[in-house]
Amino acid sequence: MSSATPTPAVPPVRRLPVAGALRLGRPSDIWFKPALSVVVAVAPPSLLLVALGRLDLAVYTMAGSLCALYAHNRPYAARARVLAGVVLGMLGGLAVALVAASLTGNAVVLVTVGAVLAAAQKALCDATRVGPPAHVILTFVSSASLFVPQTLGQVPGHLALAAAAGAWAWLVGMAPALVRPHGPERRATAQALDAAAAYVETADVDDGHPGARAAAYAAVQAARQSLSAAGSRSAAVRRALGRLVVRAEVALAAPADADPARLRAWARALRGAGRVPHTDGSRTDAGELPGAAAERATAPRPLWGRLGPLTPIAVRTGLGCALAGYASLALGIGRPYWALVTAASLHQANITLTWNRAVQRVVGNLVGVLLFAAVAPLAHLGPLALVLCCLVLNFGAEALIGRNYWLGSVCVTPLALLVTEFAGYQRPGDLVTERVVDTLVGALVGFAAAVAVTNRRAGRRVERALTAVDHAREEAARLLADPQAAPAALEAARRGLAAALVDLRATADAAAGEWRQRALPRERVVLAEQAAHRTLATTVRRQGLLPDPGTSTHTEDVRP
Repeated sequence: MSSATPTPAVPPVRRLPVAGALRLGRPSDIWFKPALSVVVAVAPPSLLLVALGRLDLAVYTMAGSLCALYAHNRPYAARARVLAGVVLGMLGGLAVALVAASLTGNAVVLVTVGAVLAAAQKALCDATRVGPPAHVILTFVSSASLFVPQTLGQVPGHLALAAAAGAWAWLVGMAPALVRPHGPERRATAQALDAAAAYVETADVDDGHPGARAAAYAAVQAARQSLSAAGSRSAAVRRALGRLVVRAEVALAAPADADPARLRAWARALRGAGRVPHTDGSRTDAGELPGAAAERATAPRPLWGRLGPLTPIAVRTGLGCALAGYASLALGIGRPYWALVTAASLHQANITLTWNRAVQRVVGNLVGVLLFAAVAPLAHLGPLALVLCCLVLNFGAEALIGRNYWLGSVCVTPLALLVTEFAGYQRPGDLVTERVVDTLVGALVGFAAAVAVTNRRAGRRVERALTAVDHAREEAARLLADPQAAPAALEAARRGLAAALVDLRATADAAAGEWRQRALPRERVVLAEQAAHRTLATTVRRQGLLPDPGTSTHTEDVRP
């Protein structure tokens, strides 16, 4: 593998692009799953309330129904736990908001409560790696509920409505397991194979495009985590998929010996409904994969340990939300939670990503209010028309947001405006004006808070990640030098080194997007990655995982 030229360890000039932030990407492989799930989760409770003439209560059932947006990439054993946690988290934030709304009408106090909740929700979602939409939906639910007139006596009933809708959303999220019980693991493995093929195709040009290599290793690591979370009742499928993940990792370590066409063929087969493809020519085809049991038995890092590094991001979120809400109140806007939620949605892993999200949020909301102005006359035809418009916008938001956040926001904005009309129709002009002002206030103040709160810990996290890679590489080298080393130990060392590499690249990329910090050790990162990849390649050859040329692909008798 060729050597990349190390980059100098000087702080780069921070560029905050606009056009790049709005560029459309490819939709997710499963874009239709969250889109359909949220429609199925929202429709029955909302239509039932329309029939009962109590559409004003739909704001509470909507809170539970929106939980159906989560965990679509998780294996079903893990999805059950994650969805339950999301529902409980939603109920906890909603309970705090409703109790606060019933105890005080002081808008400053309510904004403060909303900002504290937003910071906690951001930190917890990042620490537990609850993927998109992460904390944004939870913050929207709790912040909006702070400004709904409430009495203490009504709180239990409203929470019960949200809990019932949340239980229905859990069932909706789990329902695909009846049809394709191993779909998430198959998709994760297919993505790893495709990413490995993309790297192999460029491996002889400019060090194989380090970005493609890093993305491929991340996809392989995600596939391994998916298989580890799949549950014990899918052992046969997990072993078959695990062998394919090994093929992807072998291709990354030894691209000259890999066949990208075969990798892509395996990926296509996994996305279908047939049997799991079988790999030939590798001793990993028999029995349990070396080191797999040890990997599943590894204890996860304690939650508190994962929360610590997120403190600057949580402080940014809390400060930005509070100041945005206060600024909205100072301007006399009747719904300061819109500014609060805008600020909450901006804060990402670093200042560059936060800027991108700010641009996307502003553009999407401004276009979205125009869509609302066009849709409002239709929605005002009656409660049923209002609910149907919300369902269409829910579907559109999830179908489009994977292409780019701003495109999804075009549907999210009119949806949020229509939800405010569940309790009664309002003048569209007033809603549009308030939404535009709150969007601009929230984006400006939220980004200013991100700039003001510097994440000085980013550089220290890079140093720790470098140390972890060095230790993992030394352990693998020690085992390679020992002819009597156990195969399971060597496999565990290889996996540990690959995981440390993924963490190093993610940490370095996040730190590179920060500002006002000491110069990052970019040269050390490049050299550490090069050395680790050479060790991985040596380990792969020592384990005898390289395929024999000329072997054919067939399918293994493992049901999808």
